[in-house]
Amino acid sequence: MPSPIALTSPPRQDSIFKKRSPSYLTAMRSAQSYLIALSEADARARVRDSASVTSTPALSLSSSATTLSEDTVLNDTPYDNSDGLAYPTVPPTSEHIVSADHLQFGFCPNENYRYKSAHKPGTKLEVHEQDPPYYIFLTTYMSYLLLICMGHIRDFFGKRFYPALFRHLLPFDGYAPLNSDFDSFYTRRFKTRIDDCFSAPVTGVPGRTINLLDRESKDYYHTFSLTGTTTRALNISSYNYLGFAQAQGGCADAVEECLRRYGVSTCGARLEGGTSELHVTGEALVASFLGQEDALISSMGFATNSTIIPALLSRGSLLISDEYNHASIRFGARLSGANVRTFKHNNMKSLESLLREVISQGQPKTHRPWKTILLVVEGLYSMEGTLVDLPTILELKKKYKFNLFVDEAHSIGALGPHGRGVADYFGVNPRSIDILMGTFTKSFGAAGGYVAGSKALIDRLRLRGHGGTYAESIAPPVMVQILASMASIMGVALPTSSAVEVAQQHPGPAHPSQLPAWMDLPPTLRDGSEGRMRLRRLAFNSRYLSRGLAKLGFITFGHTDSPIVPLVLFNLGKMCVFHRMMRARKTPIVVVVVSYPATPLVTSRVRFCVSASHTKEDIDTILRACDEIGDVLDLKLLPGERWPLERIMNNAAELVNTDD
Repeated sequence: MPSPIALTSPPRQDSIFKKRSPSYLTAMRSAQSYLIALSEADARARVRDSASVTSTPALSLSSSATTLSEDTVLNDTPYDNSDGLAYPTVPPTSEHIVSADHLQFGFCPNENYRYKSAHKPGTKLEVHEQDPPYYIFLTTYMSYLLLICMGHIRDFFGKRFYPALFRHLLPFDGYAPLNSDFDSFYTRRFKTRIDDCFSAPVTGVPGRTINLLDRESKDYYHTFSLTGTTTRALNISSYNYLGFAQAQGGCADAVEECLRRYGVSTCGARLEGGTSELHVTGEALVASFLGQEDALISSMGFATNSTIIPALLSRGSLLISDEYNHASIRFGARLSGANVRTFKHNNMKSLESLLREVISQGQPKTHRPWKTILLVVEGLYSMEGTLVDLPTILELKKKYKFNLFVDEAHSIGALGPHGRGVADYFGVNPRSIDILMGTFTKSFGAAGGYVAGSKALIDRLRLRGHGGTYAESIAPPVMVQILASMASIMGVALPTSSAVEVAQQHPGPAHPSQLPAWMDLPPTLRDGSEGRMRLRRLAFNSRYLSRGLAKLGFITFGHTDSPIVPLVLFNLGKMCVFHRMMRARKTPIVVVVVSYPATPLVTSRVRFCVSASHTKEDIDTILRACDEIGDVLDLKLLPGERWPLERIMNNAAELVNTDD
């Protein structure tokens, strides 16, 4: 079928239309031509067999559906579709209930592009990591050596011949410099040269697409100035896993109503007048969502770890940490004063060996038993894309009797058939985990964090954690976004249901009493069909991208069910080239490139963050871009069978559903 944008409608002859400006005339004709194309596609779809892709039942296509309207896919403003992002490949028909802008949440009607995220019982959790050829490591180290040598040579001569350029490194007015030239060497000689790849300002909703504010630099990226234009790009860089970061739909409507009722802020800490009924309701809903007795919410995810861990541990305690744990965990461990020991990333043999050593030896010098032993791991590691081996850790927990703390910042809402995180993914009882921590900044499209566990533990943390005393409480609109998005994942039970019976079901629906009485969610959010659709779309997109890249010959880290897909670039100089080539395509793609010190020295990477808002065609676009750029940058280093791109795209469902 020809592109709907290419169709032209007969000119309007009425006098009102003639008086409009040329730009308005062009925009109206573009919108009108697309509506004509929609009606023609609808007519053809009704003639076809009922099994046609475009005649999929309406509820399966809903994305925060509240009304039956085609113009919600088009939005009120006609878009320029030269980048291929504005309008869906398969036009919706009158049978489809769609209220989300296609730019925010992609229209994907094909039920074949769905998958259930769950670990198969009896199978071992393995990570397939492949080392590159030796020449890749050799050239990577040589590039670092060249960078260091040339940088120090330029610093040596620059200080003597061009002192004005190094004034920020030298003492002035009697004060010592804040940073020595050695400390700032990596920043000056590498990061500054590719600073256009980082910290790009954006505007609008960070959904399926994102609008970048264009900027330019006239001093080699030391400073930037905005050009006044924007670039719309496919967004594969945000933590919007379930696509709830939308400006329209049931969640957005609830937040808008909350603003009228509660305002913008509570203007206080949780223990000093900053607790509203929304916070109490939210903590009860989080505990029910996780299958725990009680929960405590915080206004910042980083602060959750950095304030809760010192409240749990003190001198004489031991914290065992995965070597790739997040900086917030490391910071909280330092504040606690506890002894810290690390084990190799996700290596259960290394963990068990360490447990035997620390338990048998006890505290340093005195060799007394530890007051507390706390093992801290992440459910999903944000730089590696690996899942914690939770079943093996629980076996070790029974054997060695330690306490378990699981940080689910990236896994909660994104993993498991019910979106309840790694415990749901592996099918284990969540109460076998002592402390569950997570954030609302990813899957729920909000902000803040939580910690959940037994009621006695949470009551203690309310008083001992610094977050409750000093930190501003979560703003009411953000709290309502959490409640609405979480309830749409759970589904809401009928008002006649018993609260006790609902509480005993896990994973089960939310009881109506766990939501504000004034919150009126749309039917597809209330019955949970919306949440299930998003979970299954995310699972499909994650596996499709991960396996598609592997079939093309790229080396990727992590597990195939992870929504974080790191593609390893190795060489430092390939980071900026990959980022710029992706952004310069006809359909621009925004990616995140990461290097040392966030990753090991020789494993620079691009990190794809997949979302339920992406369509199968979006993943195709990413695979096509990677295929072309990978040939240019020599990134296809994975040995084994390779598939051509067309075969991957045509067999996407088969590729996703095939066992490892």
